[in-house]
Amino acid sequence: MTIAQEQRYYSPEEYLENEVNSQERNDYMDGRIILMAGGTPNHNQIAGNFYANLNFALKRQPFRVFVTDQRLWIPDKKVYTYPDVMVVAKPLELQEGRRDTIVNPVMVAEVLSNSTKSNDRDEKFAAYRTISTFKEYVLIDQYTMHVEQYSKTDNNKWIFSEYEDGNETISLTSVPFEILLADIYDNVDFGIED
Repeated sequence: MTIAQEQRYYSPEEYLENEVNSQERNDYMDGRIILMAGGTPNHNQIAGNFYANLNFALKRQPFRVFVTDQRLWIPDKKVYTYPDVMVVAKPLELQEGRRDTIVNPVMVAEVLSNSTKSNDRDEKFAAYRTISTFKEYVLIDQYTMHVEQYSKTDNNKWIFSEYEDGNETISLTSVPFEILLADIYDNVDFGIED
């Protein structure tokens, strides 16, 4: 969930100075600072399930998997963000002069909420596509069993797939990983959240 702060425009340097001392996580989108609200139990369960399975599957392989609190810098769009789950090929590439900000993801997954789904599908996806290493985007709905997968096949060409049956297997194209839709949604209770 995101909550827009005052409409003052900040430089990337001002954002980073504030972010290092902040109690909360904030996205930065071309001068705007956007407070990241706390996640719901379903949001956290889904992100945790996807991360845990992915992290275990990629054990001892040339990838690192991050969840929630790892900052990503997208220089072409002047965006700092914290993807829900992110896979990065080794070696890890950091923003110049930083030890806490990654620049080379191959796959990003976002758990959609009512307040973020439009931004995740549009503005964030457009920003992610400017990263040369980025090859795959997975959008996971937290209110119903539904996953959208965008896989890069060539320059500026993407294949769209969607999944709604718990028995379907999602195969990532950017890394060697498969997961049943039911495993992403394990312990998720659709009845407790609106």
